[in-house]
Amino acid sequence: LLTLCAAFTIGGVQAQNFPNKTINLIVPYPAGGPSDFFARKVQPDAQAKLGQTMVIENVGGAGGSIGMSRLLSAPADGYTILVHSNGHTIAPAVLGNLSYDVINDFAGITPLGNLPTVMVVSPSRGWKTVQEFVATAKAKPGSINYASGGTGTPPHLVAERFKVSAGWEGTHIPFKSAPEALIDVMGGRSDFYFSPILPALQLIREGKLVALAVGSSKRSSVLPDVPTTIEAGYANSDYNFWCGMYVPAKTPRAIVNRLNEETVKALRNPAIVEKLAKLGVDQMIMTPEQMDAMVKAEVEAAGPLAKAAGIAAK
Repeated sequence: LLTLCAAFTIGGVQAQNFPNKTINLIVPYPAGGPSDFFARKVQPDAQAKLGQTMVIENVGGAGGSIGMSRLLSAPADGYTILVHSNGHTIAPAVLGNLSYDVINDFAGITPLGNLPTVMVVSPSRGWKTVQEFVATAKAKPGSINYASGGTGTPPHLVAERFKVSAGWEGTHIPFKSAPEALIDVMGGRSDFYFSPILPALQLIREGKLVALAVGSSKRSSVLPDVPTTIEAGYANSDYNFWCGMYVPAKTPRAIVNRLNEETVKALRNPAIVEKLAKLGVDQMIMTPEQMDAMVKAEVEAAGPLAKAAGIAAK
């Protein structure tokens, strides 16, 4: 009992003094991807409200698991934060044998936003609609190469769900980041990519890529004329893609709540709200408890999804 009381006392003192030094934001992907985007959008306002510098560190590799391990090797004191996509919730199903427990080793702070994915192809391919693409893929079984930002990432799962729904075969080519996958599609080496909408949007507007369909459950406000894969006639082909912030599960709850409070204030800054809306990002503000419940539900649902898509860990 004395030990327990002492632990609560130490946690309370830590929370009262938090933060009093630099905070590290770990992004488990190279710069330029959606998790990196959200980290950089939230960082200025969040660090101003917390009164301490926040430094972004990109730690890519292994579908984000290297960055996850980096977080868990740091002290559970709120000074190391992970900004990760919901590839976090898919990892147990598609990677297997993880060195951490996605549900029990992490505490959510808040989601940062829901980001639609868009199926993009090179203009040189000549496809104007997703139905034209499917017709080509079915006419030449196994001829299609499709890119992703890494095995087990949400864009990969969208592509696999679309493939199963539409009934064609092809070869998955994983890359380390969204920019690398987009370059490969523009160069004609990969036929398509379900890209997070942010890194693809300007390339679509410039005519360097053609948008055939949106992979999320509803159309994007910044691409209102592009149908969803569901609207195109492919049932159960959608998957929502979101990013959020995490700390180790043993972080004092008062610190988790403080991080949530200040991050939510940053997300509600009218300038950030307007900027994200123009980029098609839907807000997903939650309490830490709500985020933890959402993560648990997605982890439990990911197994059957990965198995149906043929990407479950052996």
